[in-house]
Parts: sequence; C-alpha cells; structure tokens
Amino acid sequence: MKEVISVFPNKINHMLTTRSWDFIGFPETVKREKTVESDIIIGVLDSGIWPESKSFIDEGFGPPPSKWKGSCEGLTNFTCNNKIIGARYYNKDKDFKKDDIESPRDTDGHGTHVASIIAGGLVSTSFYGLAKGTARGGVPSSRIAVYKVCWSTGCVSSDIMAAFDDAINDGVDIISCSLEGIIVSDYFNNAIDVGSFHAMSKGILTTLAGGNNGPKIGTIANVSPWSLTVAASRTDRKFITNLKLGDGTTLEGFSVNTFDPNGFSPIVHAANVKRRGFCVPNFRSCLPKPLNRRLVKGKIIVYDEFNTREEEALLGGAVGMVIRTNISSTTAKVFSLPTTLVGGEDGIQILNYINRTRDATASIMKSYEIVDEFAPYTSPASSRGPNTKTFGILKPDLSAPGDNILAAWTLANSPTNLKIDRRRIPYSIKSGTSMACPHVSAAAAYVKSFNPLWSPSAIKSALMTTAFTMSAMTTPEQEFGYGAGLINPLAAIDPGLVYDANKEDYIQFLCSLGYTNQQIHYITGDNTTCTKFVKQYDWNLNMPSFCFLTLPLKNFKVTFLRKVTNVGLASSTYNVKIDSSEKLKIHVFPDTLSFTGVGQTQSFTVTVEGIIPRSTIISASLSWVDGTHKVRSPIVIYTI
Repeated sequence: MKEVISVFPNKINHMLTTRSWDFIGFPETVKREKTVESDIIIGVLDSGIWPESKSFIDEGFGPPPSKWKGSCEGLTNFTCNNKIIGARYYNKDKDFKKDDIESPRDTDGHGTHVASIIAGGLVSTSFYGLAKGTARGGVPSSRIAVYKVCWSTGCVSSDIMAAFDDAINDGVDIISCSLEGIIVSDYFNNAIDVGSFHAMSKGILTTLAGGNNGPKIGTIANVSPWSLTVAASRTDRKFITNLKLGDGTTLEGFSVNTFDPNGFSPIVHAANVKRRGFCVPNFRSCLPKPLNRRLVKGKIIVYDEFNTREEEALLGGAVGMVIRTNISSTTAKVFSLPTTLVGGEDGIQILNYINRTRDATASIMKSYEIVDEFAPYTSPASSRGPNTKTFGILKPDLSAPGDNILAAWTLANSPTNLKIDRRRIPYSIKSGTSMACPHVSAAAAYVKSFNPLWSPSAIKSALMTTAFTMSAMTTPEQEFGYGAGLINPLAAIDPGLVYDANKEDYIQFLCSLGYTNQQIHYITGDNTTCTKFVKQYDWNLNMPSFCFLTLPLKNFKVTFLRKVTNVGLASSTYNVKIDSSEKLKIHVFPDTLSFTGVGQTQSFTVTVEGIIPRSTIISASLSWVDGTHKVRSPIVIYTI
C-alpha cells in the first residue's frame, strides 16, 4: 500500500513521585514566564488520566492556546477542561478486558501519576499520613494532552505510533513517554524510536524512561539520540519500617507501610508453611508450592525472595510479610498488607529467632521518614548503560528523582494494582524511571517557556550541560547509571552554550550506521536518501556527551568532533576545563572559544588516548567556562 511507510512487529511495550522538586533546588517560588508556560502543551502517552483529580482543576486557566488542534469530542465517561485540553485513546485490535474502560480514563493509575508530576496543580496531601506536603507538578501552569495507549494487556506498538502522529498534529510542545520499549537492534523496528524521530522533525522533544532492569549493565532502553533518556535517582526521603521481635529485638527494614501496628502476631518461615508442590512428569519442572492456609492464617510470613506472591499471602489469611532481600539493590514499594524488607544479616537473625523459639512472635511497625544523606544516587532498579545499540552514544542522558514519589492516582485501582486490595486513594507513592521521566518532561517545558524557539536538541543540551554532578562512590556504574547527572532546571534556562543538532544530523548518523535508503525512509517517513551524506563515526554526532568503546589493554586514540552555539551573552569567551583520570590523555583544540553574537557557532575537537583494562569505565569531563556559565559534558571511555 502506498500510504504505508514501514512495517515492523507489533510489540507489547510496558509502563514503567512531593519532595522531589524541592530536593533538586526547584521550589514553588522559582521565577516563571507564566503566560508562555500556560501556552505549553505536554503530550502524555500512557494509561490515560483521572480527570477529576484535584491536580487537574482548571481554576484560573483561560481557553487552550490558539495553536491547539486536538480534540476531546465524542468521549463517554470523560470530560476535558482548560487544564486537560485534549484526550484520545487507542486500541487498534479492540482487545479490551473486563476492567478496561473504553475512554481516556485511567484505570491503572500510572498515567495519572505521570501527568501530575509534569503539570499537576498544587495540592496539600499525603499517602495515609506519609509524605505529607504539597504535591505539585514542575510546570503547573502548562496544559496536558492525554493519549491513552496502555491497557491491562500492555501498550501496543501500532497504538503508540498512532498516538505520536496525533500528538504531533495536535500541536503539543513536549512528549512524555514513560514506556519501556523492547530493546531491538534497529531504530526503524521500534515504534518509540520512529515516533520520537517524527516528533523531533517537527521541533518536539520526546523524553523517555530508561527502564527498570538495573542494576545490571547494558539494560538501558529507549536509546535513540534524538530523544532524551532518563534514569531514576533517589531523593533524600527514605521510608523505614521496623520489625519488632517477641524477644525485644528491633530490626530496621524498609518499605512504604501505611498500616498501624496491631500488637504481636506469630511469625513463621514460608518454607515451613507451604503445601507439597506438584511436579509435571518427564518435564523436570514443578509448580510453585502454595501456602497452607491452616498454617498461615493470622501469622507474619518470612519470605526468602523479593518476588513474592502477595496475593497468595493475603488469600491465605496472613497478617504481614517480612521479605529477606539485598537492600542495596531493592526499591521500597507499597504492599497490600503490613510488610517490611530486611537485609541479609537481619534476615538470618529473624530465622534464628524463629528456629530457637517455640512461639515466635513479631510486630511490623508503620513506616516513618528519615533523611538519606547519601542522596542523590541512582536507584538500584534503574536500567544501566552502556548503549548496546550504538556504542558511541552515551545513555542514559540524565537522571531525575524517581524513588518514593507522591503524585495523583486513579480511584479505579488500588495503590498496589492488586484486585484483592480494596483501598482507593487519590494520591499514591510510586518508584521507577516512569516517575523520573516526567520530571525531565516538566524541566524541558520550563526551559522552553524561557526559550520558545529552541530546538529539541538545544533543550536537551541545556538540561545535560547544567546538570548537578553525581558521585561514582554511590553509583559504581558512573555515567552508565546517571548520564550527565541530576537535572537542574533553574540553571538550564541559561546554559550559555548548546550542542545543537537537526534532522539532517540525525539522518547522517543513521546513514553512517549503514542504514539503507529504504530503512531511512522507514524512520523519516519522507524520501530522504543517504546519497548526499558523508560517512562519519557515530561518536561524532553533535551530542553534549562523549562516549567511546575501546579494546581492553590496547592503546587507543579517538578524536571527537563537536560544535557549540552561543545562547548566552552576545560577546563572550569560554576557556576549556578538563577533569580527567591520569589514565587518559585529553587534548582540546582550540582551548578557547570566542563569540561576538548570539547564535554564533564554533567548532572544536577533543582527542582522547590511553590504555585501560577489561570491563572498565573511565570517566572524565569537559567544561567550557566563562565568568557566568559552566557548560559541562561527560566523557566516558570503556571496555567490555
């Protein structure tokens, strides 16, 4: 068919938040271009939205901007307002399940949570008394356009592509997509990559979640260079959930436990209260052993793994769970019954107590908040680089708050997403790169409100080169964990210089990867060919970061080509500053850049040479510094 640009497998993608804005130095009182901010429209591709939430009240809002071409017509059980100015839903296969609502209304909670982090109004709230404060979005004056692409069965690629096209045509300014795409080898086979390319071509930046498959390296998803990939970091809010044993011992665990303690209950090891498993003959496999309800009812169950069957414990009549886990690689979460997570040594102490005590008892306390003095650092679950699709492109790009984030929720689902959990609450606590991504979406919108004519890559560059530096002491994977660092929206509105790139730059990048003209057509949707482009190395794409994969224990020498555009003072001079390991020799030419006007561009080269061991990451940084700005870019040389 002539109108079909490309065909690729229709994959299932997956959905991946009050303290956070203050933690990154972005208080309610920040300066704003309120009129411009009110004209900015953020398109949210997710599970829909709960329009009645207090976060989306449109009091004080005027009509939608005149550029808006979207719609909220023909919907049942859903009404837009001057805050939520457009809503669409997509399910090409008509694969609706019992709990799905055929409208943009959110029955999951994920989309509502994400949208309120970006542009939610100010609401005084808490989660059952925890995390009390003001829940707010980063750009509360901005408008929201909803594109529901996720259902109980997942998020289908064809629906995502259709939503990208509609969002672009509707007139959104930023697209926020907290969906974890399947890692595939080619950009033209990925709906999110193709959709975000189309958005970039029309001047729209797409922010993407990096995924929640950490801390294993090489797990980062959504790695296209024309989008902005976000890792999740922790804020200084930490929830502690103590466990009191019947012998008077108190052990410190963690979770988000909203239940008040109800005295002491018997505590048992899950291994001692399971029924006999059912094995399949000739297949060398057994079905999981279910809990014995007679031995479980009224008791606290101690599990030996994090991936517990919470519903099983509830149905068995358990009154609580203790989960033995590696605390350093686990994120606190909400449970449907009193629960705490404990580390290895404490877990052994609990089992020893159970084994030596005839009537062992325990009590799980309600969570309380403490200050995490090590924050910010990358969340354990946040996916890590390196970029396995294109080695010369550093991913993730940035880090943003993603753990223990309080934000709006749907009243159609429980905070645990379990049917057996009957609780319904308008604000919930969630963690993941899905929560980090909308923080960057809001920061991008904030930067755009001061710089309306900037390209997507200029906004991305401003956010990356002004980010707060993070420490390798708390994130061993270094830039593969946090990218350029933690977002700093206030600094990003005036970065001084930007690394800009346009559609042709990205096409040249793809052509240099060996893509055919037909494959380029699949991505661009137009008749562009590779004929006029000179082949270059992937690491020479004009990114605000430098990344190179080398062979272990071999001398290497690589030269990066870059150019920066002056967006600061008309007359300015920048000097280079290098922070580097002694294992690398770095030379920049020229080492001084002088500008005589805004919009002027200067080129430079960075040559890095050295020798490094196997499975090693060596980090450095390059900064262009004048009397006002520090334009910092990470340099990462690594071996595998």
